[in-house]
Amino acid sequence: MADSPLKIVEGSALSALQKKDLLNRLARIEGQLRGVQKLIALAAEPADCDAVAQQMAAARKALDRSFVQLLTSSLVNQSANAQSVEQARASAVKLAAMLDKFA
Repeated sequence: MADSPLKIVEGSALSALQKKDLLNRLARIEGQLRGVQKLIALAAEPADCDAVAQQMAAARKALDRSFVQLLTSSLVNQSANAQSVEQARASAVKLAAMLDKFA
C-alpha cells in the first residue's frame, strides 16, 4: 500500500508553501537515512564506514537546516500576524526559548 500524501492544514504558524517545502526536505532526509541503512547493511571493509559516517553527517546537517527553517518561518509568520508589538515580542521570546532548548 502506497503512502498517501499528508493533508496540509491552514494555520498561522506556517504557510501552506512553507509546510510543503519543509515536508519535501524531510522526505529527502528520510531517503538519505534509508540509503545510510543500506550502506550499513552492505559494509564489508573499513573504508565503507567512512562512507556511512559521511552520509550520516550529511543527513544530520540537513535535519539541522530543516530545524532552522522551521524556526525562522515561524518567527516571520508569527511576527507578521501579531496584533501588537507585545504579541510579536512574546512570540519571539517563545521561539528563542525553543531554539535554546532544542538547538
